[in-house]
Amino acid sequence: MSPRQYNLGKRTAQIEQSRRQVLDAAREVLGGADNYTGFTLDAIAKRADVARATVYYQFKSKTGLLEAVCDDLGAAGGLTELVKAFTDPDPHAALTEFISCFARFWQADRPAMRRLRALAALDADVHAVISARDDRRREGLAVLAARFTDTKPVDGGIDAQLRILLALTSFETFDTMVGAEGDLSEAIPAITDLAITVLGVNA
Repeated sequence: MSPRQYNLGKRTAQIEQSRRQVLDAAREVLGGADNYTGFTLDAIAKRADVARATVYYQFKSKTGLLEAVCDDLGAAGGLTELVKAFTDPDPHAALTEFISCFARFWQADRPAMRRLRALAALDADVHAVISARDDRRREGLAVLAARFTDTKPVDGGIDAQLRILLALTSFETFDTMVGAEGDLSEAIPAITDLAITVLGVNA
């Protein structure tokens, strides 16, 4: 190996290490901040023990960091398993898998998730990131709902159904149903049953 290749490899490893430090620090700040103004790039750089410029170099902006944190939470929570929901030929099993995937995702780091969701109501940057991801969850629910052909429409039609399904599969619903110390997977059966009821699937 040439010195140049060695140095490039070492540099890449250092970049990946600092990125990991910043992501871990961001999740720690989210989970432990005393107030809603605590999630700043300065606070995260300090927690990660890196220069503020390093955070900017890695993530470009606060929004970029938030996106990366959400992606990191998704990887930790196994959101890649969502493909199973969209490839299962059984609509009921597919819906259950979708709900199960989000139970695991929401469970991955509940303190950070709770703070992110709450912060979205107060911080425009966080709101934009969370809203875009909620929109994608809604799109997934629309695909799954369309697979049920024996449904009874609710007042307001499919838009009303999707709004309710979005609420049912939200972090807030899981978190409330099992309590602060409960395992979110415990809510899967009840939320699945409620989703089927909302869809008006004929028995």
